[in-house]
Amino acid sequence: MIVVTGAAGFIGSNLAQRLAVDGHDLLLVDHPLTAPKLANWVGLRDFRFLDHERFLAALGTEIRNVDAIFHLGACSSTTENNWTYLERNNVGYTRTLWNWCAANGSSFLYASSAATYGDGSHDFDDRTPPVELTPLNLYGKSKNDFDIWALAEVAEGRPNPPRWAGLKFFNVYGPREPHKGRMASVVYQTWRQIKATAGMALFRSTDPAYADGEQLRDFVYVGDCVDHLHWLWRKAPTNGLYNSGTGTPRTFLDLAKATFAALGLNPNIRFIDMPGDLAGKYQNFTKAATTKLRAAGYDGTPTTLEDGVHTTVRWLESL
Repeated sequence: MIVVTGAAGFIGSNLAQRLAVDGHDLLLVDHPLTAPKLANWVGLRDFRFLDHERFLAALGTEIRNVDAIFHLGACSSTTENNWTYLERNNVGYTRTLWNWCAANGSSFLYASSAATYGDGSHDFDDRTPPVELTPLNLYGKSKNDFDIWALAEVAEGRPNPPRWAGLKFFNVYGPREPHKGRMASVVYQTWRQIKATAGMALFRSTDPAYADGEQLRDFVYVGDCVDHLHWLWRKAPTNGLYNSGTGTPRTFLDLAKATFAALGLNPNIRFIDMPGDLAGKYQNFTKAATTKLRAAGYDGTPTTLEDGVHTTVRWLESL
């Protein structure tokens, strides 16, 4: 049996769809389901569902013979300021699953985040010790705190899962993210705004090093992230932290223009001020170092921004 937490969410639902095609017995875990999140499971068959709290209780009693837990459930809001909530949800819950996998010999793959890198002064390199990183927001801190804890468990010789990986997801976009609202990718936000207003508003730059719309992000297609998860589970020779990105940053203007092109429209882009709750906490540049993943043996070709946006827009247009 394979467990996926956050299974009705963005990356989790895409992973669940992939694992279902492969014929795995699935236990899907998430918060109480909403209609928009349930839509992410269209086409899935023969799975069991448990609420995330019920799942924790069941781990101590009825759940056995788990090949792997893919832990993608967490508070993913980069503007969340309740540290007690983040520590319980993103750190404590993950520790519980790590310890269970260590005790039961199950593989454990979990979502870290590129938000752990903060301003990128360490070049977004997954070989950098997490204790040297300074995230820009509490969400990033929660992810980094768990990375630090996991590596300390291994270094101090305490039990750990036989196969484990923490994936630092960069700017993921693709199908099955409309439920995320404000936290959905710029691809989805662009498509939604074009449908409503025939145009797109991007944030003005708050850094003189970047012109408006020229901020650079490592935009990674969700299907590539699923490939990374699957490969690290099945084939990675070494446990540890790995970036999940393309290694090729592109501008927000590139992304917006690709979305207009996928719709067969000419670009209509304007700029607006950045919301106050994002100012000072916004990454103007991200670029995944891919050396570690490549050195481990992964040889997949990243989906180009234009191809990924086209596929995503076609999926959105089919809704």
